[in-house]
Amino acid sequence: MPYLQYTAPDGSSHHYVINRRLSAIGSSSECHLVLEGPDVAATHCTLSHEPGRYKLEAAQRSTPFFLRGKKTRNHELQHGDVVSIGGHELVFSAVDAAPEPPQPRAKGTSDPAESLTAVQQLQTFSELLAKPADLEGLLEELIDQVVAMSRASKGFLVLSGDDGEYEIRVARNVERRSVEDPAELLSDNIIREVIRTKEAQIISDGYADDRFQNSLSVMALKLSSVMCVPLLVRGELLGLIYVGNNDVRDLFRVEQLEALKVFAAQAALFVKNAQLVGSLRTESAQLAQRLESVKFGQIIGACPQMIEVFQRVEKVASTDITVLINGETGTGKELIAREIHDRSPRAQGPFITVNCGAIPENLIESELFGHIKGAFTGAIATQIGKFMAADKGTIFLDEIGELPLQLQVKLLRVLQEKQIQRVGEAKTTVIDARVVAATNRELVEEVKAGRFREDLYFRLNVIGVELPPLRDRGDDILLIARYLIGRYAKEYGRDVDPTRALSNSAINAMMRFSWPGNIRQLENHIKKALVLADGPQIGAKDLDLEGPEGPVSGGEDEVLSLAEAREQWQRAYINRVLALNGGNRTKTARDLGVDPRTIFRHLEKVEKEAGG
Repeated sequence: MPYLQYTAPDGSSHHYVINRRLSAIGSSSECHLVLEGPDVAATHCTLSHEPGRYKLEAAQRSTPFFLRGKKTRNHELQHGDVVSIGGHELVFSAVDAAPEPPQPRAKGTSDPAESLTAVQQLQTFSELLAKPADLEGLLEELIDQVVAMSRASKGFLVLSGDDGEYEIRVARNVERRSVEDPAELLSDNIIREVIRTKEAQIISDGYADDRFQNSLSVMALKLSSVMCVPLLVRGELLGLIYVGNNDVRDLFRVEQLEALKVFAAQAALFVKNAQLVGSLRTESAQLAQRLESVKFGQIIGACPQMIEVFQRVEKVASTDITVLINGETGTGKELIAREIHDRSPRAQGPFITVNCGAIPENLIESELFGHIKGAFTGAIATQIGKFMAADKGTIFLDEIGELPLQLQVKLLRVLQEKQIQRVGEAKTTVIDARVVAATNRELVEEVKAGRFREDLYFRLNVIGVELPPLRDRGDDILLIARYLIGRYAKEYGRDVDPTRALSNSAINAMMRFSWPGNIRQLENHIKKALVLADGPQIGAKDLDLEGPEGPVSGGEDEVLSLAEAREQWQRAYINRVLALNGGNRTKTARDLGVDPRTIFRHLEKVEKEAGG
């Protein structure tokens, strides 16, 4: 029957007979073929078996395998194919495995029953590793198993500390109890020799061993039999396992040392993974703490401009004063409005949002103020408007600069009199709703151009809040990006660490990019990158930020103001994306993460300049 041949960490060769329709391969104990190692995912890939076909497929985008040095995610296996999964080489054979000839026992070798006991103890420890448990308990269990397997009187686990020094992490005796004063029971010379050579050592008689005849620690401890094995992961020395017996000479044999090496290999991977998990948890906790320290409700920001915004919101929230929020599209104006509401005495009341630019002009009055049955064609029932729905709460008028002039008059009256009149109704109704408005237009310029009423502007702009564009917020870009990665990674099935997900190329590209669509555009790029990135890190290419990012100048020797350079760059970039999308304005707006009206206004301006 076809099989996969692979080599275990102890160097032994194994066969996995393919007798299932679907086999799972990975580091999880629930997989059919378990491969250990930090580079092997819990379920790394699957092997499907159909008559005459054996297909290997990656379980997810982030878990590819290698075939002839090339990364791939699916492959139909042929006889003799060598597949690399997380450092393990698996050889596929389409014919039955030949039985391995029995090996004769050499004189002086261990009893097969003893070897079986060692294997069983290793299996017991491996099963424990697969179950949730505390780190210290598992390390103690490891040394208890090693002491029982080797028939030593005591065993020690020595690990490397952050300062480069080595510390005794576990010290156990044959009664499965902790040893007191463990430092007094170890030979520094033997430990130093193993650390220096990174080779396992077996000392059958400490007194007679030429290497340690002058060792004071060996003489003082009256050491007889000692085994010491390093914990190595890819050449990195994590520590060592030390077992000894002071009463019996020649206790340990080569076979026991080999068994101890197997335990050490298993323990080294476990310790390394525990260290990595601990490090990731620490970094994640630090990131979470950092994010909490820079969060203002649902808003993230640590730059001086945002701190000033937060302080302003804190002061104005407790009042009923009308607030006007100004900022570019995608800067988070609605989030600021919601924070004003949530921090106000009206927090238990409704928060109603109205996008003044998204409602047809002939319906906006009815939408805002409501109508009675029969007020106009199609008014088949009486309906309350947004202002009445916001009673005892807050109404957020987004894109207030888009409101038609005739509606501006009626809105002004509502703000002055605190009463609304439904379409088709003669009487007025008192309402109690706080008004927060927002715009991405310069309303002062709109007033000068006659497109916005000056009296309404002053009525709305009792207190103004100016949101800075993302490009002016410095490191806030990275803070927000990491928050978004953590938020959307699970949604898209990506196992990435937000603290390490961004490569240097991604960070540099993000800090150079001008973000005309601000946070909304950044969010879209992050989502795209989480879907497209192959590995655990996101690069500039995944973010679609590999294009030229330098400022656009007006001429070879011309020096422009920063605002002019930014405007020229933004216009050039919009034109470029429009060209890529064949002039499709809706798709361009979606790609840039901006409102379609932004693209329409851009084209109107271009046409006006061309005509002038």
